[in-house]
Amino acid sequence: MQQKQPVKDFPSLETERLLLTALQPDDEQSIFTLFSSPEVVKYYDLEAFYEPQQATNLISLFKARYEDKLGIRWAIRLKTTGQLIGTCGFNSWSSKMRNAVIGYDLLPEFWRQGYAFEAVYAMVKAGFSGALACGQLHRIQADTVPGNSASEALLLRLGFKPEGLRRECGYWKNTFHDLTCFGLLRPDFNEI
Repeated sequence: MQQKQPVKDFPSLETERLLLTALQPDDEQSIFTLFSSPEVVKYYDLEAFYEPQQATNLISLFKARYEDKLGIRWAIRLKTTGQLIGTCGFNSWSSKMRNAVIGYDLLPEFWRQGYAFEAVYAMVKAGFSGALACGQLHRIQADTVPGNSASEALLLRLGFKPEGLRRECGYWKNTFHDLTCFGLLRPDFNEI
């Protein structure tokens, strides 16, 4: 049986107003609050949480994906209070192909205040710099459900380019979903 290679220590990132850190077991209630909001999961491939164990399972899943070198998910925390206000990360990455797919979410009371931009910018910068366990990425992709205009505006502001509509390529909540693909290449990333 092949042993897993040790994984680098989980990288924390810092922005002007935020800390991006590893999710902890005591974040269960905050994660439950986040993912039990119908507004937050409206475009997600999961139903709103209805019991705290689902949050525990999700934290464990994110931890395992990082340990298995498949992706990373950060808690987005306010620097001033440490409050968890969302999550963001690379849902998947390929060191061989030097690419990754991102995702992010925030509690509704923190929408439209620039927090998502700040967090996603920091993780994209880290991915392109080579500071993560996946190595230096060349391409980062994001997929949105048409109608998720806030997410699309965020991606465009970060420099992502719309690359086309993939018709009915997602299936969740008993419905097929179109996905708009956005991509950002390292040479096109403008550091602020």
